[in-house]
Amino acid sequence: MVKKASDMKVTLREKMRGGDGSAVMKAMLDEGEYNGRARLFSTITLEPGSSIGEHVHDNEEEIFYVIEGIAVYNDDGKDVVMNKGDCCICLGGQKHSLANRGSETLTVVAIILTY
Repeated sequence: MVKKASDMKVTLREKMRGGDGSAVMKAMLDEGEYNGRARLFSTITLEPGSSIGEHVHDNEEEIFYVIEGIAVYNDDGKDVVMNKGDCCICLGGQKHSLANRGSETLTVVAIILTY
């Protein structure tokens, strides 16, 4: 299967998880297009000043991979700066958030794996 970029659903999420601004979600693959145990495989784009608020993942884990920009990732209470090519994971029961505090667009690949 090949999915063209023009066929990927794009949604705008205002104040995602209690964060600031908006997040643009582009579903790279939708549930039902793969057989694995995941509920999200998307890019997330945050303009400067936008963020995804702090939240906990129960019975699932989330991976972020930075494609462009600089992210401030809150890793279970500790802020860490992530650059292009960096990757992180929030394991089940942990909390995290993601913010664009820079002056350029931030885009990450986000994958949520379920148990």
